[in-house]
Amino acid sequence: MKNVSKIALAAVIGLGMAASASAQGTHDHGSMPGMDMGAMSSMKPDPKDNASTKEFKAADMAMMKNMDVAYTGNPDVDFRLHMMPHHKGAIDMAKVALKHAKDPATKQMAQKIIDDQEKEIGEMEAWLKKNAK
Repeated sequence: MKNVSKIALAAVIGLGMAASASAQGTHDHGSMPGMDMGAMSSMKPDPKDNASTKEFKAADMAMMKNMDVAYTGNPDVDFRLHMMPHHKGAIDMAKVALKHAKDPATKQMAQKIIDDQEKEIGEMEAWLKKNAK
């Protein structure tokens, strides 16, 4: 059953990433432990990667690892528990963009993502503190 849950999570993540690609740019994602993600092997460090690619890969891999959270059976709780590491991953990627991007629009978008995602994480953490039992 655990593998089914991980496969379902990967499908949801994939759909969500495809839908948000225009807002956050396209990028590869690392694999979750125990999953055969095939095409995601491009996340492995490569000595030929430049600094930003190395940092994006590290952020992606950390996000995917951190999203491997056990399900509680409560959809309200599970949504937040799985979205928080997703948002934290987006923040980490946006910080890489702020550090390395040259285009002002990219930097502006990255800062907006940081601001929005930090706010939403705070809201989710507050909700969990109040409602998760």
